[in-house]
Amino acid sequence: MGASFSALFIDQDGVSSSSPCLGDLPESCVASIIQHLDPPEICKLAKLNRAFSAASWADFVWESKLPPNYHILVHKILGFVPQNLGKRDIYTRLCRPNTFDGGTKKVWLHKSTGGVCMSISSKGLQIAGIDDRRYWNHIPTNESRFHSIAYLRQIWWLEVNGEVEFPFPVGTYSVFFRLQLGRASRGFGRGICDPEQVHGWDIKPVRFQLWTSGDKHSTCECSLSEAGKWFHYHVGDFNVENPNSSTKIKLSMTQIDCTHTKGGLCLDSVVIYPSAFRERLKHKGFLKCTKPCCHMLHSI
Repeated sequence: MGASFSALFIDQDGVSSSSPCLGDLPESCVASIIQHLDPPEICKLAKLNRAFSAASWADFVWESKLPPNYHILVHKILGFVPQNLGKRDIYTRLCRPNTFDGGTKKVWLHKSTGGVCMSISSKGLQIAGIDDRRYWNHIPTNESRFHSIAYLRQIWWLEVNGEVEFPFPVGTYSVFFRLQLGRASRGFGRGICDPEQVHGWDIKPVRFQLWTSGDKHSTCECSLSEAGKWFHYHVGDFNVENPNSSTKIKLSMTQIDCTHTKGGLCLDSVVIYPSAFRERLKHKGFLKCTKPCCHMLHSI
């Protein structure tokens, strides 16, 4: 875009003409134009000249990119923020993975869309038998945002529960468990997977459940498969209509058929994305669609 505009004001000999150029545009005019672009595009155009650079800092440009309830998000995530901090700086800070709840949760804005994303670590979930090293171990790894995963060696009764209460902006969100069959480790400078202890997942499916603030309860099932690759197993969706109050959700993953053991499972986290991201995960091959087995209204 910058090259196309600049070419309009350069003659055939490569010398700038006396005609007006991009640098002559009023800052307010430039800001009114770039506010319709995505944040990464705005930052790229800011490198064109002083006018675009100055316009890229206009508060009203970034006000339109921030979630409508960003004041609540700032208080929840960042705590104290200087009053003179510009909207671009606020957007930048919210785009970083911000940790809260004792380091067990991270939340950030997607840089291009401004959508709120969240990740809950395995240590932020209630896992049956997690304190017994015969069943579970915490393994350090660079394959997790939290640099640690929970590894299931073998168990009869699999039960993982979690909950979160957060002021999500208005919209529809999808909840996923990020799982991998096979023990994650590193060798020769790259990630490798040991599938030796993987067993029991092809006998009965795993059940995923989601409860939301609106007394909605959904249940779905999926058989875990394909060792050696991280997948996002879709738990369900929820809607947010009131961004000024916190939305509370509860979720679970269970396989409680005690006729057989199961093992060799890596549990990284639960992630919550705007539902539009589901297609991105599908396109990249990271999505495992679960099969609904019921959908009902239920009191939490």
